Amino acid sequence: MTQQIPTRLYLSDEEIPKNWLNIRAYMKDKPSPMLHPGTLKPVTEQDLEPVFCKELIKQELDESSQLIEIPQELQDFYRAFRPAPLIRARFLEKVLETPAEIYYKFEGTNTSGSHKLNSAAAQAYYAKEEGFTSLATETGAGQWGSAMAMACAFYGIKLTVFMVKVSAKQKPYRKTLIETYGANLIPSPSDTTNAGRAVLEKDPNTNGSLGCAISEAVELALTSKNSRYVLGSVLNHVLLHQSIIGQEVKAAFDKYGIEPDIIIGCAGGGSNLGGLIAPFMALRLQGKSKTHFIAVEPASCPSFTRGRYAYDFGDTAMTTPLIKMMTLGNAFMPSPSHAGGLRYHGMNSALSKLYKDGFLEARTAQQKDVFEAAIRFAKIEGILPAPESAHAIKAAIDEALKCKKTGEKKTILFGLTGTGSFDMSAYADYNSGNMSDYIPTEADLEKGFSSIPNIPQNRS
Repeated sequence: MTQQIPTRLYLSDEEIPKNWLNIRAYMKDKPSPMLHPGTLKPVTEQDLEPVFCKELIKQELDESSQLIEIPQELQDFYRAFRPAPLIRARFLEKVLETPAEIYYKFEGTNTSGSHKLNSAAAQAYYAKEEGFTSLATETGAGQWGSAMAMACAFYGIKLTVFMVKVSAKQKPYRKTLIETYGANLIPSPSDTTNAGRAVLEKDPNTNGSLGCAISEAVELALTSKNSRYVLGSVLNHVLLHQSIIGQEVKAAFDKYGIEPDIIIGCAGGGSNLGGLIAPFMALRLQGKSKTHFIAVEPASCPSFTRGRYAYDFGDTAMTTPLIKMMTLGNAFMPSPSHAGGLRYHGMNSALSKLYKDGFLEARTAQQKDVFEAAIRFAKIEGILPAPESAHAIKAAIDEALKCKKTGEKKTILFGLTGTGSFDMSAYADYNSGNMSDYIPTEADLEKGFSSIPNIPQNRS
């Protein structure tokens, strides 16, 4: 007898994953190592210790452990907001008249409004365990800053958040939320750091970038007592923490006998995408699955689809290790008309490698089309999505309509990374017809590419 699949696929507290999954351990061809910018040799734990917590460094450099245990205290914290809902979009299927089955993993039920708390909690936990009393970070659209503020409040750690200036203007209530949890928010670039002052000297009217905000946060962490730097995407340990998303999905799918044909995630630096696909990509890499993976990025910041695969700095001030990734160049500045997050110039090294090796498709979406899909989804399924999440929604609708045309009954999963509650100004622009699309010209991209360092690894 066929098991009836409910609209909400529930897991119990006991079924929440107790380990993170390390996708790099399943990759036959590993991502290129991070390089020390001075020696151009692979970074060591000692190189990273002035910036990051020791346990996070171990996770960052670990390419062999398939599973890494989640500490019990952190498992207890996760139970406050996990498992996250996994929902079948039956109303959307009906409206689209598609034979496809559509599921979405909704990560917006916690106060930060997104999946970011999965890694924020872990990073704050390790900082507390290692005795640090303050942390510094950056945030683009504000989800990461909000999540980190929540986690630091829980663990009693002081936090400073550098928020991309244009986003701070667009989302003033993110500042309120972050400050409500006791953190200090500074629009970036600012005059509080050497890195910020250098950017302002070149362009006093700049709208800022994540690369610039990272430079400021790293500088503050290095010059403050008993402090470390934390970040919400791009690096491997962040994707590791986010693998709890995909593992919850897989546990629920296994429970109900569901096999996904297509998995779709929005792509900025890679945290949600990498976490969502992790256990399914592990199966694909072992030849046990044919699941198709789609990364969707904004046309205004197309690091996958129009970037270069090269070693680049993670920040504008060129202070970080060099990362082999799909990049638009550390000096790339997204258009201020871009309303959502997903504005980082590069992509996680493992995801970049998977993309180059053909395991991952990438496509772009224009802003107006994204918001059209977001509002359509909100009216049908009742959740107002974050603009970032709406990139995945658009692709899911596109794939479902393909199934309608061909008659194929595919199972589609996408990541609904968070809510759009703090994105009212962007929705207002769309509703009033004031929203614009901007796609970088080749000349725009060349400005960013010119900042990619000229090192031997990039000339090969």
